[in-house]
Amino acid sequence: MKRIIFAWTLAALMLMAAACGSQEAQPARKSALEVIKARTSIRSFTGEKLTEEQINTLLDAAMAAPTAVNIQPWRFIVITDEATKSGLYQGEQHKHMVETAGAVIIVCGETTRMVRPHGADEDAELVPSPNKYWFEDCSAATENLLLAATALDLGAVWLSCYPSERIVDRIKAYLGIPETVTPLAIVPVGYPAEQPEPKDKWKPENIHYDRW
Repeated sequence: MKRIIFAWTLAALMLMAAACGSQEAQPARKSALEVIKARTSIRSFTGEKLTEEQINTLLDAAMAAPTAVNIQPWRFIVITDEATKSGLYQGEQHKHMVETAGAVIIVCGETTRMVRPHGADEDAELVPSPNKYWFEDCSAATENLLLAATALDLGAVWLSCYPSERIVDRIKAYLGIPETVTPLAIVPVGYPAEQPEPKDKWKPENIHYDRW
């Protein structure tokens, strides 16, 4: 009986040791709040490419954003080709960011969709209708993308595009974006070549309760 108990004890200890070893081998996962507080803009990258799995994980997180009436107006252009990345900017301060990034993701919004007029029959002709909340939806998707990058121990930065007509027109022409689609944000993402500390933006004076 003692031998059986000893064998059981030894087996249990071996299982516990294996479990501890496997836990130590796994990277510690950050909580949602830790990811939010850790996110900061990364403007310099190592140049290492992202894997397809990493890119899909980022886009999956972006598409999980809230969206009015579930329209999901977001569209994404993923740029990994070095020549295409290099041509996004010509001498501007953002050129280094996109050239060293593992990938550049352009977050765009479908600003118009084809719908049937309200109350019309199913065979009624579709007419163009504006997506009123594309900006809010795509902004939420962009933030999700930035947070997902932080969760994956990557870095990213939100480079503005819309509402600057000059930048929007240039990006649309360069990437062949359709007339009904507007680029909102240019997001270089990759392995950080810098480690800036996140800013503490907690300001109680910006909070009002019940009324102003």
